[in-house]
Amino acid sequence: MNDAFPLPVRAFWGLVVRDSRVLAREAVSFALRTLMNPLLFVFVFTYVLPKVGGGGFATGAATGPRFATVLLPGLIAVSIFFQGIAAVALPLSTELGATREIEDRLMAPIAIWVVALEKICFSAVQSIIAACAVFPLVYWIPAQPPVITFNWPLLVLVVVLASLTAGSMGLVLGTIVPPRQIGLIFSIVVLPVTFLGCVYYPWAALSAVRWLQIGVLINPLVYVSEGLRASLTPGVSHMQVPIVLGAIVVVLVALTWLGIRTFTRRVIT
Repeated sequence: MNDAFPLPVRAFWGLVVRDSRVLAREAVSFALRTLMNPLLFVFVFTYVLPKVGGGGFATGAATGPRFATVLLPGLIAVSIFFQGIAAVALPLSTELGATREIEDRLMAPIAIWVVALEKICFSAVQSIIAACAVFPLVYWIPAQPPVITFNWPLLVLVVVLASLTAGSMGLVLGTIVPPRQIGLIFSIVVLPVTFLGCVYYPWAALSAVRWLQIGVLINPLVYVSEGLRASLTPGVSHMQVPIVLGAIVVVLVALTWLGIRTFTRRVIT
């Protein structure tokens, strides 16, 4: 970067460039991690089942929206979260392990909290790439394509906020979970968050199970899924947009503060 920029800015950019080169070397694993699960879900639930007579997948009623229409926002949401968490938590398990590779980052002429913030921002970029990569799968593979109406300003806002939230959650999990137990994140945290995140059904459909409908409100993925429904499939019932955006911002601020705090504590000790 040009020397006209302040040293901290150049150091931050250097960290981004370093992470980009590492990601480029792991392009194959990144693509598999991003596409495999959504591809299987889309292929089985929206292509195979309708072909073999299971085409009644909708939101409950036979006249309800196609399952592909309900599924599209949810799968984009879960891809954003899965990628964002993995992009921070998995590398941290190595960097904070016995090798202490994180010390190379801390030698940069920037504050510790800036290093943590760079991890969140870089993982957000990966989450946005994942969202863009998953969209064609969910749109073209289903036997009956989803009905989509784009609200571009809302879509961009929700994707960016969701990507940053996923990165901050990955930072929290990567700093509070011991490196040897990092694999437990995906069985104890990611799977429950996914299945109870209104990915495969709108939040309003849980009205039949009222206690569960209230309980899942602690799950940030619910608001991301509902926000993407509002921006992509407004014909499917969804939460009010101000509630969705407000909840995502609150979670983002809280997780970012907590993540920076736990990251600082881990690298100092």
